[in-house]
Amino acid sequence: MALLIALAVLALWEGLSRGGVLSALLFPAPTTVLRALGRLLRAGELTAGLVHTVSRLMAAFAVGSLSAAALGLSMGWSSRLRSVVDPLVAAVHPVPKTALFPVLIIVFGLGESSKVAVAALAAFFPVLINAMAGVRQISPIHFEVARNYRAGPLKVFRRVVLPGSMPMLLTGARLAFNSALVVTIAVEMIAAHEGLGAMIWSAWETMRTEELYAAIAVTACIGVVFNFLLKSLTQRLVPWQVEQKI
Repeated sequence: MALLIALAVLALWEGLSRGGVLSALLFPAPTTVLRALGRLLRAGELTAGLVHTVSRLMAAFAVGSLSAAALGLSMGWSSRLRSVVDPLVAAVHPVPKTALFPVLIIVFGLGESSKVAVAALAAFFPVLINAMAGVRQISPIHFEVARNYRAGPLKVFRRVVLPGSMPMLLTGARLAFNSALVVTIAVEMIAAHEGLGAMIWSAWETMRTEELYAAIAVTACIGVVFNFLLKSLTQRLVPWQVEQKI
């Protein structure tokens, strides 16, 4: 059904653009965008931009999500650590991450490090909050049973904390990837010469709108592919969590 709706929207867009109802300059027909996509691929420009964006994105996602998972699980498990760190999270989390980009440039310089750092910061908080909430929603009975069996902290973490929080942790990872992707594209538009964001901004400045839409479409595909992979990973890691169909 979703595919049929998407095809219907594209067909309507094509007809309105070809018929002159929509401006061909501002809203080029999907077939025009598709030709531009093929042209950029043949020239190698789109592939190069995709490689730069994905490299920044995956580095940021790995750094942000892994550090956040470790801290979030610890905060969920330890009320003392939570009471210390939670006020800092409440203060920094609402601040738009792109607003912190100038500060990160001061700290890390104008190179790749600052671009990765701001996207990592965007990925950090969704994983942190979901990991902490995932641990806190585990029933105390599970911890009590583990204590009765004299399980050590490492075994409690492996057998209780990690599996119990995994569904929410993976949900946080999905939100984190989307946030990191948005910030990566935004930062590339502001301060990069390579990447999909830089391509989008350059295409807008020169009114090559068919290339602009082509780069946006590729960016959307990154999100679709990752979310599909994460859904498959969720089914493998948490098979007991059955998705309800309403």
